[in-house]
Amino acid sequence: MKDARRTAFEVLYTVFSDGAYSNLALDKALDKIDIKDKSFASALVYGVIERKLTLDYLISQHLKTKAKPKVRIILYLGTYQLYFSDKVPSSAAINTSVNLAADTGLGSYKGLINAVLHKIDDNRIDLESLDDLCVRYSCPEHLINMWKKMYGVDKTIEILSSLNGKPPVFAVPNKLYTDAEELQYELLNSGIDCEVAGELVRIKSAFDLRSCKPFNDGLFHIEDLSCVECANALGVSEGDTVLDICSAPGGKAFTIAESMHNSGTVYAFDLYEHRVKLIENGATRLGITNIKASVSDGSVFNQQIPEADKILCDVPCSGFGIIRRKPEIRYKELDSIKELPELQYAILQTSSGYLRTGGIIVYSTCTLNKRENERVTERFLNDNNNFKLIYEKTIFPSADGGDGFYYAVMERTND
Repeated sequence: MKDARRTAFEVLYTVFSDGAYSNLALDKALDKIDIKDKSFASALVYGVIERKLTLDYLISQHLKTKAKPKVRIILYLGTYQLYFSDKVPSSAAINTSVNLAADTGLGSYKGLINAVLHKIDDNRIDLESLDDLCVRYSCPEHLINMWKKMYGVDKTIEILSSLNGKPPVFAVPNKLYTDAEELQYELLNSGIDCEVAGELVRIKSAFDLRSCKPFNDGLFHIEDLSCVECANALGVSEGDTVLDICSAPGGKAFTIAESMHNSGTVYAFDLYEHRVKLIENGATRLGITNIKASVSDGSVFNQQIPEADKILCDVPCSGFGIIRRKPEIRYKELDSIKELPELQYAILQTSSGYLRTGGIIVYSTCTLNKRENERVTERFLNDNNNFKLIYEKTIFPSADGGDGFYYAVMERTND
């Protein structure tokens, strides 16, 4: 059975060389290692991806030539452990990296890896003292400059400070059966450290959902705090007809449906059948009976969709608000997302056609980019004078709070 470092090495190679998604590659690899190694392997994979620019800088101080991709990954792993793994002694970080080289067919590079890591360890740099924000926070310059322009320097520093490290995990109590206090009791009895956080429960220890009895019993689903706030902003009532236009994997639909106590109907849509199945499976586990999930393209008007009282339009986005959960997002080129606002506008415009007069539509994203957020909302309101803005909100990520998020609450007035 492979250990944590070998697993992390293989996952990082598929991410950096093949463009694999870190979460998918890691989930697949974790099934093949001992449970005691899973947490460390995950920390190494996400940590190296998070800190890649910082690690490149540290390595470049002592290695002036270009290393082979696999050698580079071993140096990443060793350097990450030296700087960011408090429980790993320097000797262990270096020795295991040298051994990893031998185990992966890179034995001829053992001397190089050993020498570079020893130099890095002997010449420590105070990262917090660096003026270069790209290196200090391991974030590309183009993204930092975009945030400075949109939100100012102070807010940008606040965003950057939240990018790295383990994000908080929140359990949303299933209102059909329980509340936060009762769910906390059940989780503590299952050996999961947690605390009540308003109407949610913040989970403070590692756990496996598949073996968690309260989860399998349908007592909660996992959803970020900002997503729950967005779902609640819809203001649903029992008996409402609600549309969740881009629903999968269904977290917001579950929160909405539970608030309606299985009354009315929540129509949950996604573009792909396998993602619709995720919504259906989640609803079944939670005992939710008022969700009807089906395939639909949010940008194309569907005559089969009924008129709605409330609509959640949570559109595909660049994801710059959830970088701490999906660290490779930070390395996206801005040119790769320039077409998104047009798609987002099309989905919002199409979705608005299903809303009854007096109804509420919420437009939302999990990104921090005004081109995808405020400007899409502004364009929509300029083009549709029968809609008015109730309020809009940008949530900035914080250590103990929700992810970066934006939502706008709008009402359809008289046609």
